[in-house]
Amino acid sequence: MNDPGRKTISQLREECRGISLAARLRGQVDELTKKESSNGKPYWEMKVRDAGDVLTFRAWSDTDAFAACQSLARGECVEVEGEFAVNGGFGLDARRWKVRVLNPQETAELFAGGEEETAAGEKDFADVGELVQSMRDPRLRGLCELFLQEFGPRFQRASAARHNHHAHRGGLLRHTGQMMRSASAVCSAYPVLNRDLLLTGVLFHDCGKLWEMCPPEAGFEIPRELRGELLGHISIGIEAVNALWRRLPLESWRGIEPTSEDVRLHLLHLIASHHGELQYGSPVEPKTPEAVALNMVDNLDAKLEMFAMAYTRQPEIAPGIHERVKALNTSPVRPLPCFSSPDDTTSSAD
Repeated sequence: MNDPGRKTISQLREECRGISLAARLRGQVDELTKKESSNGKPYWEMKVRDAGDVLTFRAWSDTDAFAACQSLARGECVEVEGEFAVNGGFGLDARRWKVRVLNPQETAELFAGGEEETAAGEKDFADVGELVQSMRDPRLRGLCELFLQEFGPRFQRASAARHNHHAHRGGLLRHTGQMMRSASAVCSAYPVLNRDLLLTGVLFHDCGKLWEMCPPEAGFEIPRELRGELLGHISIGIEAVNALWRRLPLESWRGIEPTSEDVRLHLLHLIASHHGELQYGSPVEPKTPEAVALNMVDNLDAKLEMFAMAYTRQPEIAPGIHERVKALNTSPVRPLPCFSSPDDTTSSAD
């Protein structure tokens, strides 16, 4: 049910600019640490994560929230109610807040996602499926279909990163869906590109993150796993593609060109080179037009997401100018609105 008093963390960052807002948010306790201030005053620092963002709360010893935090545990799902405001250079902050643990039904609703989040995720997954079905190469289409059938639920909840962009539950699907739409448009502008290969490369370029940074079925936390730490998502992605490739009925396609082995090698190259440069973690630099296109589409979507995040999370240091974002290596400036003609809102006479 839609509750106007309940907000996501991202909504609060956007709506609390210049005002104080009484609201409630729901999320999962990501971290809970008892600390001391410089003058020895104890307090609890609690980080709460929802489907798209994370917010830090501090409960001082003279507040009801302090006592409540003592009985909380990391991983519990909670509702925090308080007065929220964007506090100068410190970002979103909460005052006079209280916290309670969600009941099982509320917890299930939290992980099911809100109407807007659910609709966006369903659209992305549907778009990915439609683009896969539009492929002409039966080997690449079959590989993508097998991946979605085998790992669809995990793909829909994995994160695309830990910090810089799409760093939340469902972030990988959001990132991949937008990249596949962009890649399809790029192929319309540059017909020389192998569309099936590029779209497949987009779907698989970060597939290793299904094991490197995937929240559990009931959780927003992005855990660390030994496989991800030791191998990284590029190596895991190459391994995943090879494992799925061996399950395809390759004997049925022995007579088609290009050969299946060439297709497999070019796809693996896209995964291996998608970071673009050796210094950014790619074991090899892009050597084909599709590899260059994949790297640029990936970089474009990541950076546009970082700009969008900066406009809601980074404080303004001057009107329209936000605090520097290290990953962007710049201080984001509010974009110019699109041109809107007066005729756009009026109908012409017959």
